[in-house]
Amino acid sequence: MADIKKGILAVLKELLLKQKTRKFHSAVILAAGNGVRFGDENGKHFVLVNDVPVVVRSVRAFEESPLIDEIIVVTREEDIGACEQLFREAKFTKVKSVIAGGADRQASAKNGFDAINPHADFVSIHDAARCLITPSVIADVANEAYKHGAAVAAEKAVDTVKRADDKGFITETMDRDYVWLAKTPQTFMADMYRAAVYTAEKDGIRATDDCALAERLGFKIKLVDCGWENIKITYPDDRARAEHILKQREDKEEV
Repeated sequence: MADIKKGILAVLKELLLKQKTRKFHSAVILAAGNGVRFGDENGKHFVLVNDVPVVVRSVRAFEESPLIDEIIVVTREEDIGACEQLFREAKFTKVKSVIAGGADRQASAKNGFDAINPHADFVSIHDAARCLITPSVIADVANEAYKHGAAVAAEKAVDTVKRADDKGFITETMDRDYVWLAKTPQTFMADMYRAAVYTAEKDGIRATDDCALAERLGFKIKLVDCGWENIKITYPDDRARAEHILKQREDKEEV
């Protein structure tokens, strides 16, 4: 495995150096969750935040980003038609296709990745539930990925973080100066992500985070501080939080 990792790293470093000035950049938006924790069987991707569906808000940010060339949306099979209709009404032009997700997040991300342009240089994986994402954050993460091969939107921890054992007792107090909360988008060289996803599948590895798949192959991923506003719609109260953040943004624009 060590030799394989070294070989993959060497090839990808060479590819990174040869990258074209203008990269073809694909985005995969994951909207295949069942909304159980939110308490809405229709799926939280259809929940309205200031009268706009969560999935539309997320896709719009990538639609408006000048760095993104195409968008693949992954959702539940029964929601494909409804999503396509929403995107037509929003007049999105970059949505290449809306496809069905897999058994879990990792499988859904792989489905989306398999649907991107085979010649794409970079891919961003984003959870639709993080619907307050902005073109600015997308660009910040992408530009770091262009430099380093991979980057992830993140937030520095402000609380003291404890590591626990399987019985709930503290085993370590971690230095929060080095603790980050990983978010999305997570952006990778397409060949790096391909190697990470297919190697994980071959090895039977499951993860809830795309970076974890790349990390296990020894790839370095740059953390990009995107602040605290890039929240995820998970529980009912999160909608009110999101609308409050949007109101704050509007107030700042008016000043």
